[in-house]
Amino acid sequence: MNRAVFFDRDGVLNIDTINLYKIEDWVWIDGAREAIKYCNDNGWLAIIITNQSGIARGLFTEADVDKLHNFVQAELKKVGAHLDGIYICPHHVEGTVEPYNIECDCRKPKPGLILRACEDFDIDPKQSYMIGDKQRDVDAGLNAGCKGYLFDGKNLLDAVKEMLGNG
Repeated sequence: MNRAVFFDRDGVLNIDTINLYKIEDWVWIDGAREAIKYCNDNGWLAIIITNQSGIARGLFTEADVDKLHNFVQAELKKVGAHLDGIYICPHHVEGTVEPYNIECDCRKPKPGLILRACEDFDIDPKQSYMIGDKQRDVDAGLNAGCKGYLFDGKNLLDAVKEMLGNG
């Protein structure tokens, strides 16, 4: 089985601006690209797990998010890194856009996205980590059987090395 580092997106990989979907608004957190490359180079899958309720709220579309994530992958490729998977929850019960305005099993702190990634990539959750900047991110990891790590927003490479025991 594989092991993974599951990354929340906003506040962990990029500076958290509310409802980020435009490429020009993406700003990397210090050490984020290097942290993903570190995972790639050391036998860890690197996977985004992100709530994107702006889709349910009609603020942007899944296509907008896909375009942003394609940009992120292209930027990572420039430093020899990549994300193995990107999982988004587009749902929110208070949303206005059908079919996204539902209660789901994938909106963090629920573990649905992580469990889906574990199945898709044959990941052992007990050997994996969820890193996030909010308790709901950590709780999603714990709810999926992973270890959780609350990121302080400083340098993600330093945090990942510490988390994986190589700090």
